[in-house]
Amino acid sequence: MNDGVNGVALAVFIIFFLAVTVMGFLASRWRKAENEHTLDEWGLGGRSFGTWITWFLLGGDLYTAYTFVAVPAAIYAAGAAGFFAVPYTILVYPLIFTFLPRLWSVSHKHGYVTTSDFVRGRWGSKGLSLAVAVTGILATMPYIALQLVGIQAVLDVMGVGGGENTNWFVKDLPLLIAFGVLAAYTYSSGLRAPAMIAFVKDTLIYIVIAVAIIYIPIKLGGFDEIFGAANDKYTAAKAGGLVPLEAGQWTYATLALGSALALFMYPHSITATLSSKSREVIRRNTTILPLYSLMLGLLALLGFMAIAADVDVTNPQLAIPQLFEDMFPSWFAGVAFAAIGIGALVPAAIMSIAAANLFTRNIYKDFIKPDATPEQETKISKLVSLLVKVGALVFVLTMDKTVAINFQLLGGIWILQTFPALVGGLFTRWFHRWALLAGWAVGMIYGTVAAYGVASPTQKHFGGSSKEIPGIGEIGYIGLTAFVLNVVVTVVLTFVLRAAKAPEGVDETRPEDYTADAGDPGVQVELPPATAGSAH
Repeated sequence: MNDGVNGVALAVFIIFFLAVTVMGFLASRWRKAENEHTLDEWGLGGRSFGTWITWFLLGGDLYTAYTFVAVPAAIYAAGAAGFFAVPYTILVYPLIFTFLPRLWSVSHKHGYVTTSDFVRGRWGSKGLSLAVAVTGILATMPYIALQLVGIQAVLDVMGVGGGENTNWFVKDLPLLIAFGVLAAYTYSSGLRAPAMIAFVKDTLIYIVIAVAIIYIPIKLGGFDEIFGAANDKYTAAKAGGLVPLEAGQWTYATLALGSALALFMYPHSITATLSSKSREVIRRNTTILPLYSLMLGLLALLGFMAIAADVDVTNPQLAIPQLFEDMFPSWFAGVAFAAIGIGALVPAAIMSIAAANLFTRNIYKDFIKPDATPEQETKISKLVSLLVKVGALVFVLTMDKTVAINFQLLGGIWILQTFPALVGGLFTRWFHRWALLAGWAVGMIYGTVAAYGVASPTQKHFGGSSKEIPGIGEIGYIGLTAFVLNVVVTVVLTFVLRAAKAPEGVDETRPEDYTADAGDPGVQVELPPATAGSAH
């Protein structure tokens, strides 16, 4: 790793960063609404985005700086097991094709802004809605922190901020500046800012990966040399070569399946989805989003290239930035670093907006100020979006980066436990609301306790997301085991509660709401949240 600052790369990085900063502030004038003081406008971009904007926004939302850094870093450190991210993104799109259009329709019909809005309306339960909201916020916080970790990794490789002995303020000043800019234009422009910047982010990432997948193998002697070097490393480390060991196959499969089920439970994924202008936009996006899976597969190969290039870093998260620094001319390394940096800003903005909307609609309005006006909702959401980012920044600056990654894995375990209430509710109302709440609680408790008991070389607790599956004896993803327990408890208690004739709550939705489109009579696309959700 270079000791000095890469001036050329830094200059290119700053140029792109300034460009997207200007775009972020100008986004407030893009498709400006008559009344921008509603969550529909600030938090969902007016529910007006078409196919391509939604595609870039969802891509910017799901394929983050953490993806860019961590997926090939997992390949670099652990071998082919790190490829689990590729099959899970293949699994997820047929899955979401079945339920996202239904969620979009019922949300537009009733003015729902968050998943918790739907859960409250469908099951008639503020308690279940609160559980989903709190889970979403908790799972999102470490995810935002990891975006800042991605920016910090790039800054470290460029030599910005000084060495480990540098005053903490000077060392972290570049990250503080990036955070301040992100917070300012998110507050000003809402979801329109990341939607506009996503075009730049995705274009840069596609360019960088296209160049890397051609240019770097040429410099390293071809893919035969790359795969040979990787195989030698894994074989020497007794990691099973280019194929995961048999003992790790259950872990690989359950992690891929569990991650696929969890991905669109995250609040930011739903926020980007609900910002689109029609049901058909969602259906089209589920068919073209797999293009990002192709990109992800190529991106994962960078981990093998880092091995072949003899990249030597103590933190695997620095492997890919260092590979770019070593292999590319300085000016193009700057472009690659900008792609990672901007790839952090877009999802961090969406995540903070999504978490803020959950707090505002499902905690503040439901339990603190039920008569809040749309203007008050928007003001609170803006302030909470700042607090969420501050929390993530403190997390990054005060805790070890490995801790941040493991807490993000814990967030994945948590968010998966909202699947029965959300996706189950889109197709049936057979489950009982109290059973769903009990199942959620069991899944959360088991998942947290099981993850607490996992140790790693650097951590005594929360050291990973895999543990022995009870009754099977194989090592598997804790989140999926917790999910199965969640579903079992929900089903059993539903039978019990129905037999006891426990009150089921009022369902404010109707069957036709789940297939309604923007042009259908009665769809309340233009109503502000306070009006559209008045039936709550």
